[in-house]
Amino acid sequence: MSVLIKSVLRHSYADRAGIKDGETLIAINGNDIVDVLDYRFYQLNSSLELKLRDQKGIVRTVHLHKPEYEELGLDFDTYLMDKEKSCRNKCVFCFIDQLPKGLRETLYFKDDDSRLSFLFGNYVTLTNLSEHEISRIIKMHISPINVSVHTTNPELRVKMMGNRFAGDSLKILKRFADSSIVINTQIVCCPGLNDGEELKRTLRDLYDYNVNLIAVVPVGLTKFREGLYPLTPFTKEKAAETVDILEEFGEMCLKTRGKRIAYAADELYIKADREIPDASFYGDFEALENGIGLIAMLKEDVLAELDFRDADPSILRTVSIACGTSAAPYLRELMDRVEEKFTGVRINVYPIVNDFFGEMINVSGLIVGSDLIRQLKKRPLGDELLISSAMLRFENDLFLDDISIDDVERELHIKVTPINNDGTMLVNAILGEEGE
Repeated sequence: MSVLIKSVLRHSYADRAGIKDGETLIAINGNDIVDVLDYRFYQLNSSLELKLRDQKGIVRTVHLHKPEYEELGLDFDTYLMDKEKSCRNKCVFCFIDQLPKGLRETLYFKDDDSRLSFLFGNYVTLTNLSEHEISRIIKMHISPINVSVHTTNPELRVKMMGNRFAGDSLKILKRFADSSIVINTQIVCCPGLNDGEELKRTLRDLYDYNVNLIAVVPVGLTKFREGLYPLTPFTKEKAAETVDILEEFGEMCLKTRGKRIAYAADELYIKADREIPDASFYGDFEALENGIGLIAMLKEDVLAELDFRDADPSILRTVSIACGTSAAPYLRELMDRVEEKFTGVRINVYPIVNDFFGEMINVSGLIVGSDLIRQLKKRPLGDELLISSAMLRFENDLFLDDISIDDVERELHIKVTPINNDGTMLVNAILGEEGE
């Protein structure tokens, strides 16, 4: 067990100790180094003994001292220093299984890597953790771990996740809870499977595990489901029932734990035709990545920014915002407030129907470039088109269909600006001040 050192940062503690590019790091303070978690954890000590092997196979030991928690200064071939672990499940609701053919290869990779949970907030299922990895998490007390639970009914979890070990892996969740590991959980709620009484059971069990967060999102169904498990979409009534269960449970948690713990995704409120709660409902907005509290936070930020600013009728500008059909009414209401304050500003809000994945997919983050181009081609767009950065990959350059920002700008003859879910940034962009 060892990892190859790609480079040593100049003037770093490792450089000063004489560690060279191309050497292999075997152990730190007697602990084998297998991947990024081992390295990041054991390098934090102030007194280090590094076991290294050079390119000729000669093993040596290097001793060095540095301030506690300071970086050692080593770089490796890959961030994880190991291969990324893929998912072993065949979940009935898996979105990747519902993708059309012909997209870029990386979109079809299903990660299920606990290291990515700690480092980037990814959710894992616990079904491919070895005993070594479980023990390491407990020993290092690395928190939080983000877990896709879906149900605490072992038999139902096996069915929903298509993995005969999915029920047994719930025991790992309890081990983490007993070791005081902070646990954030996610439930993809599927009508007729893990909703209703099954959802109530899961909430009770997770409460007993003292989890930090329960994020409940509705199953997303594309038009590419031929041959897959026959799932049904949420109706207004089912969504309302789910929201009621979560709000009642959240109120109980608020009284007994001081925080709600469980939240329904914005999309469930929209499907239920319910008013989305105010920002105060969502506490510290811990579940934004699950689409929970996005609208409430944006509304709070935009209104706070408008209160902060003086009205300026001299700003003459027209912009357009493209978004999912579910968010469009809320954005339109917010943009009316912007126009009231800045009377020279006009804002078009264009809901984009998701022809690419199917009309049941109505969130902004899954809008593709080809739908944008086709539906906005003959629309008045003004000076600039604003879109959610969630539509793009991390580099902010490509949509899911491999259409680029440059492609959209060329086809629509307009500047396209991706905006994070940040009200201040949005107002700035609307007023033409995004670079300030």
